[in-house]
Amino acid sequence: MKRPLVVKLGTSLIVSSRAQVRRQVLGDRAREIAEIVRAGTPVCIVSSGAIALGLARLGLERRPRSVPKLQAASALGQARLQAAWEDALGAEGVPAGQILLTAFDVADRGSYLHARNALSALFALGAVPVVNENDATATDEITFGDNDALAAQVAVLVRARLLVLLTEVEGVLSRAPGTPGAQLIPDGSFAKAAVLGGASPLGKGGMRSKVLSAEVAAAAGIPTVIAAGAAKAVLGPILAGEPRGTRFAPGERTPSAFKLWLRFGKPVSGRLKVDAGAQRALTGDGASLLAVGIARCEGRFDAGDGVEIVGPDGVPFAKGIASVGSDDLRSRPRGMEAVHRDRLVLY
Repeated sequence: MKRPLVVKLGTSLIVSSRAQVRRQVLGDRAREIAEIVRAGTPVCIVSSGAIALGLARLGLERRPRSVPKLQAASALGQARLQAAWEDALGAEGVPAGQILLTAFDVADRGSYLHARNALSALFALGAVPVVNENDATATDEITFGDNDALAAQVAVLVRARLLVLLTEVEGVLSRAPGTPGAQLIPDGSFAKAAVLGGASPLGKGGMRSKVLSAEVAAAAGIPTVIAAGAAKAVLGPILAGEPRGTRFAPGERTPSAFKLWLRFGKPVSGRLKVDAGAQRALTGDGASLLAVGIARCEGRFDAGDGVEIVGPDGVPFAKGIASVGSDDLRSRPRGMEAVHRDRLVLY
C-alpha cells in the first residue's frame, strides 16, 4: 500500500459565515479525494468545523473561552460535521470513517499503535478516515493546541507521503492578507520571515500554527504544502507537483517510527541538564546517558516518563524516556543509567 496523503481543512473552508456547511467546497474536495483513493493512494482527512457548527446551536457567533461551552459546542457540531463528510464522500462512492483523538492517544505508546492500526485498516478497506480532536472530552491541559498540530501528528503517525494544509488564502504571504504588497512565499524555508496572521473568529489556529506544523512534518521527513482550498481543483495539481501555495521540503533524515513517536508524541515531564562530556557522548558516540553526567535535574518524573535533555548552554538537543525517577537521579549514583540510548532521540 502506498504511503497516505493527509489533508487538513480549516474551519473557514468547512463552515460559512452563516454557520452553514460549505457543501460545494466539501463536494469538490471529496471528488478529488475519491479520484486519489481509486488511483491507489490512501487519504486521511483532518477536519475542523465541529465547534463552529455547534456554536450556532448554542446561539454564539464567536468561539468562547469557557472549556465546558467549547465541549458542548463540539458535542453538538461533531455529528453535523461527520454527516457532511459522509454525504460528500458517499456521493463519490467512498465510505467515510470517523476517528476522534486526544493528546493521550498520542502520548501513550499503546494507544498510539492502536490508532495507527485503525487508520491502516480503514486505508486497506478503501475508506477515508475523517479525524478530529475529541473536543467534547478534552481540556486545556490535554489538547493538541489546534487542528494544524493534530494534522502534523496524524501525518507522522501514518508516515504520510505529503501533508496538505488547506486554508482560505493562497499560502504563506509576505504580509498579512489584504495588506498592500502582500505576496505569496512559495518556498517554506523563507516562511518564518513572513508576517503571520492571527486566527479567524471561528477558528483557533492561524498561519503561524500552520508553519509550525509544517516544520514538525518536515523534521519527520514529510513534505508539506499550505495552499488555498476552495477552488474546483486543488489536490490534483498539488500532487502533480504544480507550484501551488507554500511548499516545505522534508528533512534529510527519516527516523524510525518509535523515534518519531518519542520526539513528537511523548510528553515531557522533566528536564535534565548535562555536562559537556555527557553531551559529547550522546551526540558523538551514541552512548546512553548516565546519572554522573547530569548537572541538574528539573521537575518530578518517574521511570517511563519523557525527559528533555539540554546542554551546558541550556539549549535542548535530545529527548528520551527516563530509566529511573527524578528522586533517584538527584543523588547521582555513578553507575546509574538515566536514559538508555535506544530510548533517546537527538534533535
